[in-house]
Amino acid sequence: MYKIALAQMPHPADGNVVAAARQQAQDAANAGAQLLVFPECLMTPFEKTPEDFAASAQPLEGPFAQAMRQMAREFGLWVVFTMNEENSKGGAPYNTAVVVDDQGRLVNRYRKTHLYIAHGLDESQKMSFGKELFPPVETPFCTLGLGICYDLRFPEMARVAALAGADLLVFPTAWVKGPHKLNHWRTLLAARAIENELFVAGCCRPDSNYVGHSLVADPLGNIIAEAGEGSELLVVEIDRDQVVSARDAMPCLEHRRPTLYQPLIAQ
Repeated sequence: MYKIALAQMPHPADGNVVAAARQQAQDAANAGAQLLVFPECLMTPFEKTPEDFAASAQPLEGPFAQAMRQMAREFGLWVVFTMNEENSKGGAPYNTAVVVDDQGRLVNRYRKTHLYIAHGLDESQKMSFGKELFPPVETPFCTLGLGICYDLRFPEMARVAALAGADLLVFPTAWVKGPHKLNHWRTLLAARAIENELFVAGCCRPDSNYVGHSLVADPLGNIIAEAGEGSELLVVEIDRDQVVSARDAMPCLEHRRPTLYQPLIAQ
């Protein structure tokens, strides 16, 4: 058994993201969580102009990431946070999720590979495409897989993570409000859990344009905890043995016939 905390927090009005994140970390530690997850675009609001968004980018070793790593070490938490990562090649920055351990050490980072280009929004005007999937990482309490927001709509990503050993997938998100969007959010998180028989957690911003409703789905697709629309720290206890029991009862991953469909997927 272990606990994760989803920090459903808006971008602070005063712009002091680190101070707001520290309060979430303190509350998560007090609640006994081992892992704390923040929403997408934590460091820099997506609403900035492309020029201002690029100007505010920082490298992985910059002050924002260093402050978040220090926070993880201070409160003894594994942390997944998001940042506007400077592109060393001079292009648009990356929408990056960073994983640090409870000693504040950088474990790995993931640059969002699927950028949202639909309904009048085009993330590629502000961000560069990531080029690699996130390889799941071993923690003392789970094997952690990772995607960001729009990645949730691409089941191949979750399947690759499951086949690489993940038993928890987390999605930092800024899921924009709109017709059917909350239903899509709940359904897709549950579907990724059912398809891969693992836990799936989505942590979404609660600002006025976003759905909130951070949640965790279990390996059978049951939503075991869900936040509302406002600011909230959702702390959820997870029983890792449920992944084993679900896969023993319904061994879908073992029954795959990849030679039939992998050539088609590659297209």
